[in-house]
Amino acid sequence: MMNISLRLRRPPWMVDSNGRRMTSHFQWLLLTFILLYLMNQVTSEKRGAPRDLKCITNNLRVWDCSWKAPSAAGHGTVYEICIENRSHSCYQSEKTNTKIPALLPGDHEITINRLYDFGNPISKFTLNEKNVSLIPDTPEILNLSADFSTSTIHLKWNDRGSVFPHQLTVIWEIKILRKENMEIVKLITHNTTVNGKDTVHHWSWTSDMPLECAIHSVGIRCYVDDPHFSGRKEWSDWSPLKNISWSPDSQTKVFPQDKVILVGSDITFCCVTQEKVLSAQIGQTNCPLIHLDGENVAIKIHNISVSANSGTNVVFTTEDNIFGTVIFVGYPPDIPQKVNCETYDLKEIVCTWNPGRPTALVGPRNTSYTLFESFSGKYVRFKRVEAPTNESYQLFFQMRPNQEIYNFTLNARNPLGRSESTILINITEKVYPRIPTSIKVKDINSTAVMLSWHLPGNFAKIKLLCQIEINKTNSVQELRNVTIKGVENSSYLVAVDKLNPYTIYTFRIRCSTETFWKWSKWSNEKKYLTTEAIPSKGPDTWREWSSDGKNLIIYWKPLPINEANGKILSYNVSCSLDEETQSLSEIPDPQHKAELQLDKNDYIISVVAKNSVGSSPPSKIASMEIPNDDLKVEQAVGMGNGILLTWNYDPNMTCDYVIKWCNSSRSEPCLMDWKKVPSNSTEAVIESDQFRPGVRYSFFLYGCRNEGYQLLRSIIGYIEELAPIVAPNFTVEDTSADSILVKWEDIPVEELRGFLRGYLFYFEKGERDTSKIRGLESGRSDIKVKNITDLSQKTLRIADLQGKTSYHLVLRAYTDGGMGPEKSMFVVTKENSVGLIIAILIPVAVAVIVGVVTSILCYRKREWIKETFYPDIPNPENCKALQFQKSVCEGNSALKTLEMNPCTPNNVEVLETRSAVPKIEDTEIISPIAERPEESSDAEAENHVVVSYCPPVIEEETPNPGADEAGEPLKSFTLTSSLCTSLKRNQRKNRKMTLSGGPATSHRCTSPSLLL
Repeated sequence: MMNISLRLRRPPWMVDSNGRRMTSHFQWLLLTFILLYLMNQVTSEKRGAPRDLKCITNNLRVWDCSWKAPSAAGHGTVYEICIENRSHSCYQSEKTNTKIPALLPGDHEITINRLYDFGNPISKFTLNEKNVSLIPDTPEILNLSADFSTSTIHLKWNDRGSVFPHQLTVIWEIKILRKENMEIVKLITHNTTVNGKDTVHHWSWTSDMPLECAIHSVGIRCYVDDPHFSGRKEWSDWSPLKNISWSPDSQTKVFPQDKVILVGSDITFCCVTQEKVLSAQIGQTNCPLIHLDGENVAIKIHNISVSANSGTNVVFTTEDNIFGTVIFVGYPPDIPQKVNCETYDLKEIVCTWNPGRPTALVGPRNTSYTLFESFSGKYVRFKRVEAPTNESYQLFFQMRPNQEIYNFTLNARNPLGRSESTILINITEKVYPRIPTSIKVKDINSTAVMLSWHLPGNFAKIKLLCQIEINKTNSVQELRNVTIKGVENSSYLVAVDKLNPYTIYTFRIRCSTETFWKWSKWSNEKKYLTTEAIPSKGPDTWREWSSDGKNLIIYWKPLPINEANGKILSYNVSCSLDEETQSLSEIPDPQHKAELQLDKNDYIISVVAKNSVGSSPPSKIASMEIPNDDLKVEQAVGMGNGILLTWNYDPNMTCDYVIKWCNSSRSEPCLMDWKKVPSNSTEAVIESDQFRPGVRYSFFLYGCRNEGYQLLRSIIGYIEELAPIVAPNFTVEDTSADSILVKWEDIPVEELRGFLRGYLFYFEKGERDTSKIRGLESGRSDIKVKNITDLSQKTLRIADLQGKTSYHLVLRAYTDGGMGPEKSMFVVTKENSVGLIIAILIPVAVAVIVGVVTSILCYRKREWIKETFYPDIPNPENCKALQFQKSVCEGNSALKTLEMNPCTPNNVEVLETRSAVPKIEDTEIISPIAERPEESSDAEAENHVVVSYCPPVIEEETPNPGADEAGEPLKSFTLTSSLCTSLKRNQRKNRKMTLSGGPATSHRCTSPSLLL
């Protein structure tokens, strides 16, 4: 805050008057008048003093301070501004503002006094840097221009950096306004640094709308950011707006015209016209209209896609006209890929590259390439030819004399951007020679030739590394590298040695530099036949005696090309005995055997091959073999396409070993081929194109001792074993009731196709046309199998069979190569008569024995059996209990013997009686009345019903009143059920009437008590 104070200056006489003491009344009145005057002066001074001091700065060097003048101040008032500091500076101004140097930090007292004014009013202020505002001067736009083709605005202004005392950061705020209503479309900040001098700054902005579509205006202001300044910092005022000036073209109505656009961009098109636009579309797509000033409209396209080579049409339609433009949408050039620079001849450099991603732009909008070499400052432009996309492009650059290091930059440019790729090379290390031509061959001797060729290029300062490819028939190719000094005339000679005589060679050449970058392409092939030489080795010879033993057949193999050294014309065969040599015959080629009639003496046979240059060394072989009594035939199986034979080392073998083989099934003499191996060998693999799987071959190993051969081993074997192709032929020799004897024959060797390992014999019960053995190897329990591994066994008896039963028999042979086909037959065993007799006699004997034993036992136990199964039935007539006294029969009322116990029946069944004899059940009692004849006859006549009575069992003793009189004790007895049973048997033919006596499950038939 600024403090303001007033100070009154008193006249000297007043000061003296105040120092005295007034004693008189006049003095007191005078003092009162003076005080009133002073008060009036103070009031008038407050109304006319300066106030509200404010200071700002534009450059931190000078403060511009202003204040408000008193209302009484008139024109011509002069102010004195004094700063109370060390220098006590004062400034005078006729205005209400003044500029003072920037003050140091801290409080400063400022006094402002109006000079030449009555009363001399003074204002005091306290001023600090914190009370000062930093407000930069209003910026001034030096230039505003536009690039209408790219819709870019370019702004240029001066930062006036020289007015600031030190380096500062300045923040610029730029606003872009559009259309007549000054709509702000962009407000951005831009930072710069001032360094004590004026600097012109440039800034560009690309509009999303073509500048032709609407009025564009630009304004700018700034803000100084000084961290050491403690006062307020404020933005400057906006500069006056500047507009983009554009002269409309009467023909062009749609903007932008023929624009090249990046794929995926957003773009705005506008139509500037006085007519009302009805619709707009891009390609076949309609777009909404955006209204601008007047009748102008625009459309905005988002994420635009690749256009066709001919571009995409944008069309605006009015009532009377159609306006439009064409756009081309693509990509900027990709960074050139796989850039490579090399030379073919050290005269010209060729640089190749791949353009990378296609740009989808063609014609004048296509990518252009420029190759620039920085050391020489030379460049070449790529002349485009229509080439398929993504194929390599190439440029040729003429080499500079005595320059080896080249730094190339390949620039790619199209309307959407640019890219580049660099490469630094030493051209002498990047030589890719052209194809050697004019290949020529000349003889030196039978094993060496001179090879010459032409290689275009200037290689005089470097050495070449050339590779010669040497090929010959049925041989591995050979590569030879030679280093030669480069020459100017580009012709080169090389001697090639270590060749074979009379051999067709094929030569071809390629070259590179000694430092090696790339081989050149191979030259054309050059064939050449070397000259002949003397055969280097005698023919490979063997002998066999004829089957009758009278003739010796000499065989020899044609010499291989590398040993014949020329065309073999004939063979000379001779024999010697005791150092006497006899030339037998001259055999022309291509015959390779001779038949000699010799006796049993041991001759030495010699065979010599001849060509146009000379004869080969002789090949010798003895006519007779060294005998070997201890010889066994062995078996062997091959592996792959051959068979491996091994043997023990024998130091006595001085020449070599011979292995002879033939097909075992062929007739003598057995010879298919032979092979010689060195004497220090212990194994050999025999391979031949004639070997076939499943064919048996015989191999014979001979050892050589002093040109005489001895058979060491005899081996039969297969290259590969297969399953037999036929089944063994077997027959049934004998059949019995419980066995079958079968016999089989050997399978021929050519049909066996392997070493026989055994037979499998299957048999089961079965009838013809109903039983078929299926799944022989499945382990079915009903099929019995016998494995016969004894190859000498030719018969088999099958025992434990059932008589008169059909059996299915199957026989198969097998080798290590698999199981052969099956041979089957059905055999029925004979009926077993002895067994039938035994089967009949055994049951009969058992039955007889059982009968005899049973009879004996029954005889011995007859009484027990009789009592158990056939007990005696008492005869009622013999029963004394029924022999009653006469008085009883006459019905003595005093007797109670035959008195019936009361019995109340529960049920009575009445059955019609058809016979005269009534049926008496077990429980019946025949009363004396019923036995009367007359009554019985009457009953039969009249079909009276007989009631059987079966009372319950009563066992009791009753006293007899007559006992005392008789003098004997009275006894009672019970008639047992046996009597009832007997009675019932005698009445089975009668119709019965049953009286059921209650719910009891059984009843006993009891007789009345009798007094004995």
